Amino acid sequence: MVAYKSKMVERIRLPSRAQRERNLERAGYNAFNLDSEEVFVDLLTDSGTGAMSDSQWAALIRGDEAYAGSRSFEELESAVRDVMGFSHVVPTHQGRGAENVLYGTLLSAGDVVINNTHFDTTRAHIANQDADPVDCPVDGAHDPEMDAPFKGNFSLEGARAVVDDVGAENVPMIISTITNNSTAGQPVSVENTRRVREFADEIDATFVIDACRFAENAYFVTEREDEFADATVAEVAREQLGYADALVMSGKKDGLVNAGGFVATDDETLFERCKQRTILYEGFPTYGGMAGRDVAAMAVGLREAVEEAYVADRVDQIQALAEMLEEVGVPVYTPPGGHAVYLDAGAMFPHLSPNEFPGQVLVCELYREGGVRGVELGSFAFPETDRPELVRLAVPRRTYHKEHFEHVVETAATVLEKRETVSGLEITSEPEVPELRHFTAELEPISS
Repeated sequence: MVAYKSKMVERIRLPSRAQRERNLERAGYNAFNLDSEEVFVDLLTDSGTGAMSDSQWAALIRGDEAYAGSRSFEELESAVRDVMGFSHVVPTHQGRGAENVLYGTLLSAGDVVINNTHFDTTRAHIANQDADPVDCPVDGAHDPEMDAPFKGNFSLEGARAVVDDVGAENVPMIISTITNNSTAGQPVSVENTRRVREFADEIDATFVIDACRFAENAYFVTEREDEFADATVAEVAREQLGYADALVMSGKKDGLVNAGGFVATDDETLFERCKQRTILYEGFPTYGGMAGRDVAAMAVGLREAVEEAYVADRVDQIQALAEMLEEVGVPVYTPPGGHAVYLDAGAMFPHLSPNEFPGQVLVCELYREGGVRGVELGSFAFPETDRPELVRLAVPRRTYHKEHFEHVVETAATVLEKRETVSGLEITSEPEVPELRHFTAELEPISS
């Protein structure tokens, strides 16, 4: 059941095929380099691209723009305390700002950080501190066809092996990302989170939850974890997050806003250290790089994110898109996650090797055939890691409707029909930081 109605619209248009061909070539066959007006259905990311509610727009107008002691900051503090259970908040301009503040505070050169699966900016921020990010996904996490309720879980067995190898004294921080974006948006169980908490205590490590999609994760827990069958999304969210020492949060996901993020903790000492780093990199600790109106809108968005009707509609929309794609034969990572449908480009283009970047090829073909923009999360985005060749179709919150998804499905089906005719890509230029190359690198078709 749809939980909202439209009060504002934006006109979009589909460029001609000839225009799309020219746009791809100009963009260096990298969808990040396309202009938004050149895209018909934009599924590049769900980060900051959603539609805000009327209550959030009202909060924008009421926002307090005071440099220090803003009323809007007090509203955010209250929302984080009520929804997430943490007493101290350090706002930042977005999630990667929160990563910089927290990880720059906690990490030193030579440290090892264990995560269920690091996402791109997380991996890059850890590497930027001269620390080593190590993934510990559970068995089957990289199997697009395996059906399991919590494929996003953190592998305790893998983590223990890492600690045995490097020594507990070299692992100051453990991260659990919920939902697990790099593992196709798969959820993490509360029981797994409890066990990670216990493990962090054993090795005296700080336990951090990357809470970008905490509400979507909580919804899956209510659907799949028997202990919480009668719990609300809000109740699950508070319990699961409560096992962490600190959170990093991109408000552009389950904060339902277009800008903003924060660090949250109950640790007074850590809070004070993060505040000082925030002043250096983000702004005064009561605005953290955001306008007061954005802080106010995020305070409202956090409360809306755990409303049952909203989050159920959100997840149902993703599942409906996945089912429509499967019906026309497009290989999809299963079960679908909470914010995106992940296409299996390796299965779609079995004639292309990882060195030919089948995922990036699929991104380009989706745009070529229908003006649909997705993002590659395989060998192009994550070089030298053992991950499936996936393309993420991330759905902006409260933005697209059934007709848009029908166009996406029709486009993907057309690509599938022509799959044997496509060729691979090769990189022509890339940045020095390998963890971030997919944002700006340029490619070209491989000559036959």
